[in-house]
Amino acid sequence: MDLGIRGRSAIVCASSQGLGKGCAQALAQAGVSLVINGRNETLLEQTAQELRQAWGVTVTPVAADVSTAEGQAALLRACPTPDILINNNSGPPVRNFRELDRKAILEGVTMNMVTPIELIQKVIDSMAARGFGRIVNITSVSVKMPITGLDLSSGARAGLTAFMAGVARTVADKNVTINNLLPGSFDTKRLRGNLSLAAKRSQVSDEEAAARAISNIPAKRFGTAAEFGQTCAFLCSVHAGFMTGQNILLDGGAYPAAF
Repeated sequence: MDLGIRGRSAIVCASSQGLGKGCAQALAQAGVSLVINGRNETLLEQTAQELRQAWGVTVTPVAADVSTAEGQAALLRACPTPDILINNNSGPPVRNFRELDRKAILEGVTMNMVTPIELIQKVIDSMAARGFGRIVNITSVSVKMPITGLDLSSGARAGLTAFMAGVARTVADKNVTINNLLPGSFDTKRLRGNLSLAAKRSQVSDEEAAARAISNIPAKRFGTAAEFGQTCAFLCSVHAGFMTGQNILLDGGAYPAAF
């Protein structure tokens, strides 16, 4: 399917690896020029080279922390008026909520709520003026289904979801959409790290911890960054212009609900 976005420009946050990289790959395949982002310069440049060689698109790597004013400014210098914005950022580590002090709570809210709002503020009006914009926020299945130890991440991402629900309706008539992708268990470095911690707590091998996690997923596997990215790219396409303010679950059926 031709997504109709060849020649468009996109900023993809936290995209040197994992789900962000999956999104960057799918957009590059669709012919989109990219600004990609990460904090590991070596890994970021490797990803940029992979994307250029595979799809022949322009890729500009920006090594920066997107939660800082300086990092956001660097992204927007590289692409002042993006057609597409993919908000993504690392979340707080697994931690008992009793261990969270005010500083940790504010950092978590900044990373997973304030940062994407700030970036949206900076690009949404230019999108509306041009009559095309696609904004996708990568949140988490934990917005809908509690995950023990990820309370701070869940709360911040849920706050972003509620905040953007109203904003999305104000620009829909300008062909600007805002949607959220809610990943469940995807085979990423972050997932494997969390499984390793769980394995140590339960005194089992990493392989056994992974098998236990998979047993709770109806699809009986972890998701892949590639399939996540393709879903993201579709939301950015000309075919998804009538879809806005939605929360799209990608969890292999793990969330047990009919609606």
